[in-house]
Parts: sequence; C-alpha cells; structure tokens
Amino acid sequence: MHKHTFHLRDIILLALIAIIFGVIYYATGFIYNALTVALTPVGYGPMANDITIGIWCMAGPLAGFLLRIPGSSFLGEFLGAAVEMFLGNQWGAANLISGVVQGLGTELGFTLTLYKFYNWLTVILTSLTATFVTFGWDWFRNGYNHFAPHMLVVMLVVRFLSMFIFSGVLVKLIANLLKRAHVIKR
Repeated sequence: MHKHTFHLRDIILLALIAIIFGVIYYATGFIYNALTVALTPVGYGPMANDITIGIWCMAGPLAGFLLRIPGSSFLGEFLGAAVEMFLGNQWGAANLISGVVQGLGTELGFTLTLYKFYNWLTVILTSLTATFVTFGWDWFRNGYNHFAPHMLVVMLVVRFLSMFIFSGVLVKLIANLLKRAHVIKR
C-alpha cells in the first residue's frame, strides 16, 4: 500500500534532504566554474554543465526513493534549489526555475512507474527523463541549439552518464544504505 499524503516525519525528511543537498549544490557551483575554466580553451566549456548536472539533480530522486509519495521528487529538487539560492549561489532566483525543471524531470521517472516500483528500472527511467527534460531546457536557456550536432550528441551522452551515476546509482545506493541502517522504515 502506498500512502499519498505527507506527514510530519515526511516533511522533516524532505527538509533535511533539501538542506543537505542545497549545500552540496552550492559547493558544486565551484566545481562547475573550475570545469568551465578548464574546458573552455579546448572548446568544451559548456560541457561543464552536463558533467555536473547529475550532482545538481540528486535531491529529487533521493526524496522519491525514500518518501515514495507522488510529488516528493519534485519537492525535494525544488527545495534543494531554493536552499542553494538562499546560500547565495551565482544564479540567484533563476535557480528556482532550474529547480522546477529538474524536479519535473526526476518526478516524471517515478510517474512512469505509477509510483509502484522503486528499483533499478526506476533509476534508469528517472535518469532518462531528467536527462531529456533538462537538456530541452538548456536547449533554450543556454543556447544549445547553436552547437554543432556532434557536440550536442557528446553533451547529451555526458549528461545522461552524469545523471545515471550521480542521480541514479549513487542515490539508489544511498537510499539502500539508509534502509539497511533502519534510518528509513520502508
């Protein structure tokens, strides 16, 4: 049986996920900047976003796997982005839009399973949906439509690998460890 409402314990867990990942997201901004500087001389500066995007999308899937409530993945991602913004990241309030887009992308993966499966198939689905939704957003926001086709293919593959490794595999392993340690009762 799946519950469909948030209880106080769920809200507290969601807030903790948002705070922890908001700090991680803020720190990832420095990694992103360093990668941009390092990759720009060889023509791959924009790929810094695709390399780090998986880290920036971890809160949503973790909230989805731990809470198993429709909307929790979206809220985890959006609230994590809000915490990052309040910490003073370089993107300011535009970060909230990114949080909405990333949250929709990760939530869509859980929606495709009808919130019934929380296994490796869900990891793949959330990775795929988050990859395509965020890539579509960056197509407009960051001008990806101006890149050469071969560059777009490389960026899409790198983005999927980042999503799969960080927002997929790493998140699933964290969720499994928290369950095994009896931190989460599901």
